Amino acid sequence: MTKNLHRWLSIFSRKSKEEIKFLFLKKHKKVSFKDIKLGNYNHFIIDPDIQILKIDHAASLRNFIHIFVGKKASLEIGKNFFMNNFCSINCLESISVGDNTLFGENVKLYDHNHHYETTPDFKIHPNQFNTEPITIGNNCWLGSNVTVLKGVSIGDNCIIGAGCVIYKDVPSNTILINRQELISKSSI
Repeated sequence: MTKNLHRWLSIFSRKSKEEIKFLFLKKHKKVSFKDIKLGNYNHFIIDPDIQILKIDHAASLRNFIHIFVGKKASLEIGKNFFMNNFCSINCLESISVGDNTLFGENVKLYDHNHHYETTPDFKIHPNQFNTEPITIGNNCWLGSNVTVLKGVSIGDNCIIGAGCVIYKDVPSNTILINRQELISKSSI
């Protein structure tokens, strides 16, 4: 079933909204889409045993979007969500995005890391993961090339500047920028 599921999910960009909604609801009782706008060449990989996938009304997903929701994982996206080109959501446990939130181009969300060992020898396990939920509040803007890592909570009304890697919680009403410092030749 997973191969067939993957095949029909990967052809979504060639289907109308109603066909997509029908296909998802027919195969998945735990999936909910309302008034979603899809661009071209989007790719969805949804495990048949997810907890929930909910994309609330008036969501707009531009082009070349990748969404992966693994076994027993939960992805919930609020109202009026906008995702620009080349964004990626990779969910093995839980990702929640609030209402009126927008992502610039190439935003990436990962609620997991590969499991690794350092003793007695260094080893990375390609099929074992450590997971922690990601929560992004209402009225947030994540600029281009932002990466959000596992265990992060971003409060309401936040702006995350382009190029930031978010690995710690961000309180509500915060503007976070990736500060670039110039160093003069005389101080080197």
